[in-house]
Parts: sequence; structure tokens; C-alpha cells
Amino acid sequence: MWKMLVAFIIFAAIALTVVFKAGDKVDMQGEAGGHSEQTEAKKEGAADAPAAAPAAADTAVPAGDKK
Repeated sequence: MWKMLVAFIIFAAIALTVVFKAGDKVDMQGEAGGHSEQTEAKKEGAADAPAAAPAAADTAVPAGDKK
């Protein structure tokens, strides 16, 4: 158990060192960068494609199962 505590303290010390060294230079926006062009292309392509009818609307429900 004491080994886990020592490992956690070492890990925390390394993590804090990295955070304090980086300062405000760290970009925390995730995957936001460089994807706007791909998203716009998908939106334009989706507007040109015809809407498909859902398959569930084509199936008939027996009269005894309706509520």
C-alpha cells in the first residue's frame, strides 16, 4: 500500500512540474483546431443529398399491437 502512495506522490510531483513549467502556453481546446473546413464541407454535402425515409415508417403494425 505504501508503494502506491509513493507512486502517486511521484506522479503528482511530475504532473505539477509539467503544469507549472508550461504556464499559460497550454492549449486546452481539444480537437477544435483545423476541423472547421471539414465540418463545412460535410454540411454543404448534406444539404445537397436527398433525405432518406426511415425504414420503420414503412413497416405495418398488426391491429392487435396498437395502443
